[in-house]
Amino acid sequence: MTGKAAIKLAAVGAAAALAITGCSSDSGGKKATESASSKAAGGNGGVDTPSMTVALVTHSGPGDTFWDIVRKGAETAAKTYNIKLEYSADPDGTKQASLVQAAVDKKVAGVATTLGKPDAMKGAVGNATKAKIPVVGVNSGSDKAKEFGLIGFFGQPEKTAGEAVGDKLKAAGATTPLCIIHEQGNVGLEDRCAGVKAKVPSTQTLYVDGKNLPNIVTSVQAKLSQAKNIDWIIGLNADVSLNALKGRDGASSKAKVGTFDTNAELVKAIKDGKIEFAIDQQPWLQGYLAIQSIWLYKYNGSTVGGGQPTLTGPAFIDKSNVDAVEKYASQGIR
Repeated sequence: MTGKAAIKLAAVGAAAALAITGCSSDSGGKKATESASSKAAGGNGGVDTPSMTVALVTHSGPGDTFWDIVRKGAETAAKTYNIKLEYSADPDGTKQASLVQAAVDKKVAGVATTLGKPDAMKGAVGNATKAKIPVVGVNSGSDKAKEFGLIGFFGQPEKTAGEAVGDKLKAAGATTPLCIIHEQGNVGLEDRCAGVKAKVPSTQTLYVDGKNLPNIVTSVQAKLSQAKNIDWIIGLNADVSLNALKGRDGASSKAKVGTFDTNAELVKAIKDGKIEFAIDQQPWLQGYLAIQSIWLYKYNGSTVGGGQPTLTGPAFIDKSNVDAVEKYASQGIR
């Protein structure tokens, strides 16, 4: 499913939640349900349902601009649906699980969370479902959604996205790509590089500290100075790729750079021809749909996705379509 299809599916879900079918009479049940639907929809584009508190808990590290975009989408949905959003994050799986548990103890109305390190998250997510708190997955861990009892999941299948990149590299004649993993133990990042390697078996892997951007520059420079046959660099988020670009230049390498995920600076780099492409999983949309889906569930029990992940990607951004994305990226919403 494409990002556009995800938007369409969400719109259908919202319409279903707000379109209440009444009996054939012009009075009684039909008017009552129409009145209730109108009140829920609100008169100014928002809703008039009681306020609730929802927790969004991610595995973001400090300063990771990707998660700023996810958060903006969630905040927009929260404003629309009269939700008090409580955001927290920690890249350490055990600490992230503690943040989810704190939300459960607080008896929030719903939890949206990432599952980058599912083994660490399983207990806290299980405690939420036992407490009858609806949990939605966002961004990472789509293969664990059903097992963990989530009511929905919004993101992209990471290995599939990696394979799409691998196909693109193969078509471009890549011989020795370098895939950079910036957070050890994150299954989504491992899956991305595994997908690339499945299509281009000569792919090498470099582990760096994603919280230390200067370390990325020096690590990439050192690797390229030693392995001069590397002809492509694949970073797994925008900040990593932009700093890998500096490392490549420092090594005087001619390797091309592609990336997963975007921000405003990355989009400009594509437009300027410095980065070849980005895989776009629409992070703003992920945040928005996650919070919207919790409101729908609390409003009338609606779920989105039919028990399957709702896909917001992968799609490619390159010089052929970057102009259509640029204005939204500059606003921090794409």
